[in-house]
Amino acid sequence: MNKNCLGILKMDDQTKNTVQKLPFLSVRAGPRDKDKWNERLQEELSALIHYVQFNKEQDNDWFYIDCDETGILWNGKCWYYLENVRYEFELTFEIPVSYPTTPPELVLPELEGKTAKMYRGGKICQTVHFQPLWSRNVPRFGIAHCLALSLGPWLAAEVPEMVGRGVLTSFAR
Repeated sequence: MNKNCLGILKMDDQTKNTVQKLPFLSVRAGPRDKDKWNERLQEELSALIHYVQFNKEQDNDWFYIDCDETGILWNGKCWYYLENVRYEFELTFEIPVSYPTTPPELVLPELEGKTAKMYRGGKICQTVHFQPLWSRNVPRFGIAHCLALSLGPWLAAEVPEMVGRGVLTSFAR
């Protein structure tokens, strides 16, 4: 993904194709909304299942996540292939209380301090490119959209740069 001359986010064709295949969500509810949160969580899980199936059909399986029984705490792994080497990282995030107005902050704790495109605690930088897109699509975007439009492009931009600097040798599988 990149920006055009007006600073508006542009997606490459593959990313655009992927996002167009993801179902939009409709329930506007966060963790504090009790019954509505369960409805939203069902939509989230359905969209994630759809995204995982789509990725497998495209031979593009690149993450695994699971949540606790409340649907608030999520953990898993994500990976990126570069020159036939798999770089695998722990992934964690928590659904914020202001969700879906605020996107989850995706955390790759093992990469903290290895790149400038990361905040304290291993939170990936989503500010410039992703958060404006998210805010224009509340409540339609969910976790699957966050992974597709934030984590995926972040890995594609940052992993090659970190590999080039030699800071990811311990993550090669």
